[in-house]
Amino acid sequence: MKIVIETINHDEQRYPTVGDWYWQKEPEVTASGTRANEVLHIKVSALSDWRREALIAVHELVEVLLCKHEGITQESVDVFDKQFEATRPEENFDEPGDDPQAPYVKQHCTATGIERLLAAQLGVNWKEYEAELERLP
Repeated sequence: MKIVIETINHDEQRYPTVGDWYWQKEPEVTASGTRANEVLHIKVSALSDWRREALIAVHELVEVLLCKHEGITQESVDVFDKQFEATRPEENFDEPGDDPQAPYVKQHCTATGIERLLAAQLGVNWKEYEAELERLP
């Protein structure tokens, strides 16, 4: 498996989110020929501090690995997230994965717990971090 984690401009995300993951088949040249390699892409919106970007990247990595382990597909997560965002009330800043109907709620909540532990270790103020995320368009 190959994992690529990138920081991008927020407006380059596939849909309104600060962290996104998806699988893509890409050709890999080996000594015995070319084969399709499964590549995991994680895209993180650029923030004011590398530590905040790293928190999102770790959250996404934990979430996707747990989803893969449980057989939860990228497609089911994408469908849920996009529907959630399309019907989101204006003052609702909840994460789609926090919704009890999310197909990946357990995986998302586990990733958030790890993200919060890492934030404490990196000295990131959680309330200030959340406030920056809420200010993104």
